[in-house]
Parts: sequence; C-alpha cells; structure tokens
Amino acid sequence: MFETIRNAWKVADLRKKLLYTIGMIIIFRLGSAIPVPMLNPDVMGEALKATENSLLGFMNVISGGAFENTTIFAMSITPYINASIIMQLLCVAIPALERLQKEGEEGRKKIAQIQRAATIVLALIQAIGLYFMLDRTFHAVTNPGWGAAVVIVTTFVAGTAFLMWLGEQITEKGVGNGISLIIFAGIVSGGPAMAMSLWTRMSSGNTWDIVSTILLLVIALVVIAFIVAMHDAERRINVQYAKRVVGRKMYGGQSTHIPIKVASAGVMPIIFAMSIMSFPGTIASFCGVQAGDQGFWGTFLTYLTPTSWVYAIAYFFLIIFFTYFYTAIQFNPIEMANNIKKNGGAIPGLRAGKDTSDFINRVLSKITLAGAIFLAIIAVIPIFMNIALDINNFAIGGTSLIIVVGVALETVNQLESQMLMRHYKGFLE
Repeated sequence: MFETIRNAWKVADLRKKLLYTIGMIIIFRLGSAIPVPMLNPDVMGEALKATENSLLGFMNVISGGAFENTTIFAMSITPYINASIIMQLLCVAIPALERLQKEGEEGRKKIAQIQRAATIVLALIQAIGLYFMLDRTFHAVTNPGWGAAVVIVTTFVAGTAFLMWLGEQITEKGVGNGISLIIFAGIVSGGPAMAMSLWTRMSSGNTWDIVSTILLLVIALVVIAFIVAMHDAERRINVQYAKRVVGRKMYGGQSTHIPIKVASAGVMPIIFAMSIMSFPGTIASFCGVQAGDQGFWGTFLTYLTPTSWVYAIAYFFLIIFFTYFYTAIQFNPIEMANNIKKNGGAIPGLRAGKDTSDFINRVLSKITLAGAIFLAIIAVIPIFMNIALDINNFAIGGTSLIIVVGVALETVNQLESQMLMRHYKGFLE
C-alpha cells in the first residue's frame, strides 16, 4: 500500500490529486472543531459517556467526535447516506428514474441533483429532531427559544450540505470515494482515544482485562488479514474472442477474462446497514426516549443497541441484503452478455445471448452469496466479542475497523488503476 502511494506521488497529476484530497480532509477536520453557537458541549460529552455503545455513540465515531463536541459537522454525512439508499431503491422501483439512470451522463447528473435535494430535506428533519433532543433530553441549549432553534438547525443543515459538497469534490478532483473518505477520516481521528482506552485497560492490573484486551487485538489483526485476503479474491470468467479480418489486418483471436470480485460491493453494505439500524434509535432519541426507559419504545431501543443479540442478527441479514442490492446495481448480466457478443466474444461452451447472461448471473449469485456471508460474519464478530468480553465501545470500534480497512484498500486500488491507465497512455503516445 505504501509503495503504491510513494509511486503515485512521483506522478505530477496524481500528486495534485493526493494533495487536493489531503487538503479537503484537513478542512473537514478543522470544521469538526468549530462549535455550534448556543450549545453546551460539556453536557453532550457527559451524556455520550453514559451511552458509549449506543447508536448515538456510533454517530459520534463516524463524525470524528463532532457529535460529542456539538460542532457544525455533528450530523456528519448520514443524511447523504440515507438519501443515497432511498434514491437507489427508488431507481429500482420507479421506471422513470430507472430510465433516467440509463440515459448516460446527463441522466446521472439529474439523479445526483435529486439526491442532493433529498439530502437537504433529510438533514433538515434530522437537525430539527437533534435540536429537540439536545434541548429536552440533554438540556444542552443555553438559551432555548425560536431564535436558538433557527440558528442551531440552520448550522447543522449547512454543515451536512458542506460535507456533501466536500465529498463530491474529492470524488471528482481527488482520489477515492469522497463520502467514504470523509467517514474514514472521522473514524481514524478517534483512533488515538481508542488506543488510549485499550492501554488504560491493559494497565489496570486486572488479569481478565489484560487477557481480554490481548485477545481483542489478536482478533482485530485476524479480521484485518481476512478483509485484505477477501478484498483481492475474485472469480475469473474466461472469454474467447473470434478472429476478424479488417482490410489486411487480423483482429481478435485472443483469450481474456472477466474478473468478478468476491467483495465487489466493498464496505458500502456495512455503511448502509449501520445507517438503517441507527435510524429508529436516532428518531426515538430525538423524541426523548432512551434505551432502558420504561414502556415499549424503551424496550425496543434496548434490543437495538449494538451490544444486543437482536441487533447483531438484524445487522447480519441487512448486510447480506445490501450486498446483493449493491452488486445488482453494479453488475447487469444481460448487458455484460450483450457487450461480449457485440465485440465478437464468447464464453467457451456457451451460446452468445441468454445462455451467457444466465451463466454470468449464476456465477454472480454464488460469488455474491459468499462475499455477503463473509462480510456479515466479519461485521458481527466485534459485536459478539463485545458481549463476551464486555469491552466498552468495541462493537462500534470493530465495525469502524472494517470500514477503515475497506476504504483504504479501495482507495489504493483506485490509485493503482489510475497509475496503470497513465502507463498505457504514455506507452500509446
């Protein structure tokens, strides 16, 4: 990975992209230190310490501590993620949006505009709920009233809108997926605090604390090794191209392959699943209901905390669902079969057209199932370990670790692809 970054740094164009990405991430981290006016951050910090493994705790982790410190980026990029999920579901359910998606660059631009508008609407709803939670549940608003509400809500919405723009700029002009890198930066910024927490546990002198922490670190290393191994695993479908004579030249005749990665969906299913799982708890928290409270909603939220078995099971199946869903958006077997046929290719032993698309679909289904189960198991291991070892915040920290490793690998892969593209371009010129 470091070798790839060092080689990319030697290419002027990629160096500019890397510097641009780093600059944008620095802006994000600086913004995470700007407090929202009329809010008391000390009250929020104390409240989150009492609910380390709550869904609000995870919201704080991905925002890089901005939620705990009630800064302008407190809501992070979660409204954008929710809007993205909604838009992708609507593109499948509504034929007009599906047609728009297939119209090429112009269609994608229109869908992006709709998604931006949906993000602002969701951010407004979340900001209003967050204001009521800060005021009524945590009493963090220093001077409650309409004036404070307008200022605080507007600041939260503006912060999310700015992060959305920041992510899009990184994707367009930098390296990697901007939204994923913002989440990555937020999680990594909390790494020193997590390391200090583990060190304090190791230094406590308690034998069980020392053993459980060592076991935790070993499991974390094993999880990272599995993620790296599965990230590069792929199934190759061989394709043979027929020879063609054009003028005096002969084209084709070579054999190639279509690589289908086991983990083609990356970490997006985990991010989507976490966003869905956090939604009911976040809404309930905004209404002043907390896990452990009396009544139906208090009990319901208790089952939805990241330390419960119910949460782990629901999280497991949501990851599998979103892996299939995200893969279905990325790969279209019929379109792939048509492209192979159009270019004079064929999969050995299969007829072009329906037989080819059916074969690709079968392979894709098997690979996706393996990848989905692997991703789901890796994601729930930290939750079960948290229940067994009783280590505060490990359920959240484990999921964060998976996201960090996944985003890092995807970004390095994109760097390698861009370097390879420039290598061939220079060769052809």
